Amino acid sequence: MSGHSKWATTKRAKAAVDAKRGAMFTKIANLITLAAREKGGDPDTNFTLRMAMEKAKSANMPKDNIARAIKRGTGEGGGQEVAELLYEGLGPAKSQFIVKCLTDNRNRAGASIRHIFSKHGGALGAVAWNFSQKGVIRILKEELSNANVKLEDLELSLIDVGAEDFLTEEEGITIFTKIEDLQALKKFLEEKNIKTETADIEFIAKENQKIESEDKEKIEKLIEELEDCEDEVDYYTNAIL
Repeated sequence: MSGHSKWATTKRAKAAVDAKRGAMFTKIANLITLAAREKGGDPDTNFTLRMAMEKAKSANMPKDNIARAIKRGTGEGGGQEVAELLYEGLGPAKSQFIVKCLTDNRNRAGASIRHIFSKHGGALGAVAWNFSQKGVIRILKEELSNANVKLEDLELSLIDVGAEDFLTEEEGITIFTKIEDLQALKKFLEEKNIKTETADIEFIAKENQKIESEDKEKIEKLIEELEDCEDEVDYYTNAIL
């Protein structure tokens, strides 16, 4: 069900060097701001905000930064309004990408994403037809061990709560669900004291594409440059590397 593994992306984000830490904090702050603007500044009643705050804490983002981002979203902190933009594109070997940006400068974001695709032999183009949105939760293998649960038993319990599919990889397990069931699944895992690595709404490819070895490095370079873009907060692809 899944294309390019997001475990590598998560590891890179956690291991970000100090030079990139400020840019990473800006991306997460924008996520918090948008969530607070759309559904209020209380994480107890705003699930999207709570997930964004968990990302901030996982990245060791200072509490003051989180508080300022929430105030900005609720209109107390001033600053320019942050907009969510989605760009569709074709990368090397006709791989498909959807890039999510949060930005206070639409022109800059559009020009940056267009330039990245062009630089790596791709172009912006319609690909959303091959993606659908799903709730996605990832749990590290060691967290399952810490919780002392058997994977088979956990999967059966999660199906009862709304899980639709599972993907077991070297790093851990990925759970797919309908968007409306994501919050219930997250709450169930919290009640079982099972820590999640990520919990979010993602674009999942309906048809994946196996990438040949000669094109893998090209796609990886495209992904690295997307992650370095100040306006990009996430990307989704059908490429299996």
